[in-house]
Amino acid sequence: MSINVGDIFEGTVTGITNFGVFVALPDGKSGMVHISEVANVYVKDINEFVKDKQTVRVKVIGIDEKGKISLSMKQAAEPVREQKPREEKPAPAREPAKNTPFYADGWTPEITDDVDFEGMMAKFKKQSEEKMSDFKRSRDAKHGSYSRRR
Repeated sequence: MSINVGDIFEGTVTGITNFGVFVALPDGKSGMVHISEVANVYVKDINEFVKDKQTVRVKVIGIDEKGKISLSMKQAAEPVREQKPREEKPAPAREPAKNTPFYADGWTPEITDDVDFEGMMAKFKKQSEEKMSDFKRSRDAKHGSYSRRR
């Protein structure tokens, strides 16, 4: 009997560590269930979920090149759900902003659909450069220039 990814088996717990559970599979093979694959909730103490020699249902989720088998108890426990086609709903119509915020420095965001990202970025850079030049002018006026000192 060959073991493939996606197969579900009944196995017996042969060992419990702080990082996972070792499970004996058919044909004398064994695999490990990592602690993150034991349950759908946070597992602090693995002993609260499994006991030694307990029979558990596991799903093969991976087989590496060395033949190590990765198992999952939580994926084996999940019921198989049928995929229903999603209903296509039209996107809700976008309404213009009712209360446009006003900021202390006088900037108000403009919400327009006809401006692309580059246009908004150019406007932002222009406003930013104007503010920086105003700031530098006021700073120089307050501190004076070094040429006035003797």
